[in-house]
Amino acid sequence: MGVGLATRAEEGVRPPRIAALTSTYFYLSHGYHIVGRFLDGFPVYDGGPGRTPEQNLHKPAFDVASLYIEQVADDTDLGRAKAARHGVRLSPTIADALTLGTGSLAVDAVLLIAEHGDYPLNEKLQKLYPRYAYFQQVLEVFKASGRVVPVFVDKHLSYSRAEAADMIAQAEALKIPLMAGSSLPVTWRRPELEIPLNRPFQDALVVSRGNLEIFGFHALEVLQVMAERRDRRGKPQGVVAVSYLEGDAVWEAGDRGVWSWELLPHALGRSNTVNPGDVRKNTRDFKRPGVRDAATILDVPVAFVVEYADGFRGTVLILNGHVDDTTVAVRTVDGAGRPTIASTLTYLPAPPGASFFNPLVLRIEDFFRSATPPYSARRTQLSGGVLDAALESRVRGGARIETPDLATIDYEAPEDSGYIRSSLTDPTPNRI
Repeated sequence: MGVGLATRAEEGVRPPRIAALTSTYFYLSHGYHIVGRFLDGFPVYDGGPGRTPEQNLHKPAFDVASLYIEQVADDTDLGRAKAARHGVRLSPTIADALTLGTGSLAVDAVLLIAEHGDYPLNEKLQKLYPRYAYFQQVLEVFKASGRVVPVFVDKHLSYSRAEAADMIAQAEALKIPLMAGSSLPVTWRRPELEIPLNRPFQDALVVSRGNLEIFGFHALEVLQVMAERRDRRGKPQGVVAVSYLEGDAVWEAGDRGVWSWELLPHALGRSNTVNPGDVRKNTRDFKRPGVRDAATILDVPVAFVVEYADGFRGTVLILNGHVDDTTVAVRTVDGAGRPTIASTLTYLPAPPGASFFNPLVLRIEDFFRSATPPYSARRTQLSGGVLDAALESRVRGGARIETPDLATIDYEAPEDSGYIRSSLTDPTPNRI
């Protein structure tokens, strides 16, 4: 099978076509943010001061040819009107979105966005989004057409690490260019931080917040985008065991040296939201809000302890009530080989703009154009697999979960991790 990435736009025929597959499309949903940016463009302040708003608007050179929306609610849906305004085919099935009614693959790339919507939670408190099921339907069209095109999967590959492994295996077998993940690895870092490849790491600590699975995945992505740069001494990237801790067990683990109290203030020092006062008291005072899926927002501190195949250990702390953003601190060495602690905030500008989707769409656009992912989908497989194991540990009372299925996962980190360096807002100075 050949990769069907079109270069026809450059040849003057037509822009490459995208099939957008969404679980739902309402205000501030992931479909709204990602598909909307391909349709309407978004500001990118990379040309210096003095540019007009029109000059700063970046419009991806692709046509959204079709839009599939699985769950449509008349009172909240925005996708149907958006499709009508832009002349986008509103497809009743995934197969139709990929074939445009021709019976054969008729698009050049696929956006798979199964985030948000009315889906059940399992005993692990995982939302059963149908990413795997969508991907299987995409594969059916590819196989029937004898051709494949690049596929981007938003966030996890699947809540199940077994399904995620199967998606990777199928993509590799069919030579499907595959990219996955969220904005956290590519959003702004404050301060900017790119640790050179193959530096020795001693430990790493991510401090985050939010829903156990939804934001737990984001926090683990931040851990992995740092951890993948370490000197692994010839060992794979993989993870051999994962443990879940909550409540006082989190602080006791810090006292035992499972995670570093020394790293904590370095991570918190980069936070825009850190709550004054003692972390133990602030997390104890927190009460989960009365929102949808509130059961997945715990009102106790949580830790994911991740043991890597080369002996490295990283930890994620979810500290609801103490922070409302995601920071990371890494104990490594500087260019002269001296011990140092490097730290940063992975900055997520707030809705409604949620500008952190800008760098993600830029990376997706690069991927669709080149058919080469900017980083390995195995990173997402590993991060999602660690999360699945951590939530398994939770339902088993915090038992250490050995993960031989994750231990052999390997890939090479890119020299440039792809996080955005351009201005977040208009840099034009005021003249008064």
